Amino acid sequence: MNTIFLKNDSDTSKLGSLIASEIAKIDQESIEIHLEGDLGAGKTFLTKSIIVNSGWNGHVKSPTYTLCEEYDLGELIFLHIDLYRTKESEDIQIFDLDRKTHLKKIIIIEWPQKLTSKRDYDLKINLEHSDKGRKVTILQHDKIFLNLINNYE
Repeated sequence: MNTIFLKNDSDTSKLGSLIASEIAKIDQESIEIHLEGDLGAGKTFLTKSIIVNSGWNGHVKSPTYTLCEEYDLGELIFLHIDLYRTKESEDIQIFDLDRKTHLKKIIIIEWPQKLTSKRDYDLKINLEHSDKGRKVTILQHDKIFLNLINNYE
């Protein structure tokens, strides 16, 4: 577990860029990232940075009301899920997150603590408001994001 402080949105964008760079290097069919934090802590902002820095040229919108937004980049797809407004386990099941459609799938879940069935993550990031900007705690499930962690040591 690593804790870092991001002073501003530029620092948060840089973290998103680093995550996107690591995703590009990882040879794995599915990568799951869980983002936790209070409202306005920067979860969607970070997700936008990851998706844009992975090559998406369009608008990245919050899935707060749609629950899921998909970004198809050819061989790579992002599934951006926001569970803030849901209380039903069926809401997440309708997205069939484990389906095989692309060579590489990135699942980013905001508010994963609302999942009724536990899902394993490859990377979990907790964002908190702080006097210094954003306090970010990074946890990895295995070693695939080790380079990202080492960038902040």
